[in-house]
Amino acid sequence: MILGKKTGLRSVEKEDLQMLRDWRNKDDFRKHFREFRELNMSNQEAWFDKTNQASGDFMFVIESLNENRPIGACGLLYINWIIRSADFSFYLGADDQYIDDKGIAEDASRTLINYGFRTLNLNKIWMELYEFDTKKLDLYQKLGFKIDGKLRSNCFYNGKYHDSFLLSLLAEEF
Repeated sequence: MILGKKTGLRSVEKEDLQMLRDWRNKDDFRKHFREFRELNMSNQEAWFDKTNQASGDFMFVIESLNENRPIGACGLLYINWIIRSADFSFYLGADDQYIDDKGIAEDASRTLINYGFRTLNLNKIWMELYEFDTKKLDLYQKLGFKIDGKLRSNCFYNGKYHDSFLLSLLAEEF
């Protein structure tokens, strides 16, 4: 387990798949993900198999060290080993939090970012966030991520097109 101050990150196990699927299928969560459809266990198992075989995907279950229970998921995905960059994925699924204001999301994010830069020797961690995902935009800008650009009308949600932002953090900025 990769330890932070309040959270730990552990590898995803098959036993976690139903929990992860249920979290991902929450309407208030799904609107923030690129995968917009309702997921079934076959989708979840195919994702698990693909992720475990990919040398450029590192997915984790976030555990609360206080409560010793799973509370979310995060990962560094689509790693490009030549330019040393990874797509950052993150959410807290337990208790319908998504992103909390108690420092849990910040601690787990810092732990994953530190792992990416210090252990995997990444140079850049990036993410795409939709304009209405204000909790993540605020958190990751607080952690030093910069907005690299905007993709206009890049998301369709609730009958309307929305912009998305590309954010990144360089190892030298962390």
